[in-house]
Amino acid sequence: MTAISSYARALAVATGNAAPTATVRHAHLSARPFVLVPLTLAGEANAPLAAMVGTARDEATLLVVAQPRNRDLRFAFADQLAQIMLPHVLGFAAATEELTNGPRSLDAPQLVVPNPAGVEFVRLFARSTRFRSTEGEYAVAPSVPLLGRWLTFFAERAEIPGSSLMLAVTDLLGLHWATGQSALEDANLAALLGWIDPPPGLPGAAAARLAEDPRHCPPAGPTTDPGFDTEQLAPAIAAYDTAVAATVADTAAPAADPAAGPAGVARAVTRLENLLRTQLQPTWDLVWRALDLLGGLPAGASVPARWETDRARYTGFHTYMVEEGLPQARRDGAVAAARRLNRIEQAQAGYDADRAFDDPLVMAQHRVTGEAFSGTVVAVEWDRRIPNGRGKGRLVTRPLLTVRTEDPVRLTVGAKVVASSRRRQECVIEAIDVPPAGGGLLITLEARSGMGRSAAPAPGTVAEVGESLCYSAVLADGVRSAPMPDTADTPWTHGGPPEPYEPTEKDTAEAWE
Repeated sequence: MTAISSYARALAVATGNAAPTATVRHAHLSARPFVLVPLTLAGEANAPLAAMVGTARDEATLLVVAQPRNRDLRFAFADQLAQIMLPHVLGFAAATEELTNGPRSLDAPQLVVPNPAGVEFVRLFARSTRFRSTEGEYAVAPSVPLLGRWLTFFAERAEIPGSSLMLAVTDLLGLHWATGQSALEDANLAALLGWIDPPPGLPGAAAARLAEDPRHCPPAGPTTDPGFDTEQLAPAIAAYDTAVAATVADTAAPAADPAAGPAGVARAVTRLENLLRTQLQPTWDLVWRALDLLGGLPAGASVPARWETDRARYTGFHTYMVEEGLPQARRDGAVAAARRLNRIEQAQAGYDADRAFDDPLVMAQHRVTGEAFSGTVVAVEWDRRIPNGRGKGRLVTRPLLTVRTEDPVRLTVGAKVVASSRRRQECVIEAIDVPPAGGGLLITLEARSGMGRSAAPAPGTVAEVGESLCYSAVLADGVRSAPMPDTADTPWTHGGPPEPYEPTEKDTAEAWE
């Protein structure tokens, strides 16, 4: 938590409403997001109970697993979800543009869930489906493992900072607003939106307290409220089990028991559907309300470039699925795991830099910590030329700029910085001095790039005296990695070279006992 975010939370407590911590939106929002609101059964490992899915606010589809402990019904649920989701996901591959390195989709699907627990549900549900066999004993529909591979793709992209292919709404809201409650309480979507967008005449704090009552606002899942489980869900599932058992026992004379037969089972399923709709519909509405709020913010300047990367990743995975289609391995090898961690760290550094340069409020957080400073140019030596350090007497253009700032700078000589309005011009701090008259600091910077190829800097490429600039040391290249060995060269200390991945019986085996 930074000083700015702490102040924003204190301000929210004082005013009773959330305080903004961003001036622009730091994620791409699709015109047709695929919204998934899942529920799971308590006491069972990620057993799907129900889900509400769709790409439009008023076109939700409710999927229900009447008995989540029945694995046949679970995979029937997966097949139903696949029939809805896969046409949407695969449809984006139809429209492409030709680039030098091959075709790329013009757009990509976006999966939206209410909270990080929804992301975890997707990850675990993907693992439970992508290895399923479509032949032999316990075979599933062909769409089930295909769905699992695509869900794994989305869950893996959710790990990458700045990616918008899969979004958790509470995380995204928390990135743009600060509330007067704890981070744990912010995981409650209804309470979080209560602070950010309370009903007319009701302070945010009061709206959040009301939203924490599960009778007023059911949890956003995937777990359900224990009181609901005990008082309503358990009897409804028991009624379904009774109807199925009575039907099996009364096949010779179904009219003998009014609860038996297809009609009795259908009534039990309808009861469950109506019950679970009351738990899912409020969260469904909250997700779309949150997307409306986020859509009201202008997109940051770097958002389109990151979405372009997401489009490329989608196109690449779609091509892989068409050409090969093997499920992702259960675990990464040592080299693959190290590369994945490095990608995440580099993406985090790039995302932090993008947010800072896109958004003055985010940059203010770095100014408070001394990683950035804002000031006025008081002197410029624009035609300075020095030896390039490589011999042969060649000179290079290295203008010097002196910036006066009142910010608490914590950077040292030699630090690389970039101005928010001149991101292509890298500068290095040459000196930090206190002016004779006191008051602030004088920071001397050497410009090293972004000035053109001629001996003299191109017009406008070097700041002028009187220009106000904000420099930051939070740069996209802030994370370096040691060279990674080839996978075939994995050292014995890390298990040696892994065997090429092929699905095995162990992957597809199911513990039915």
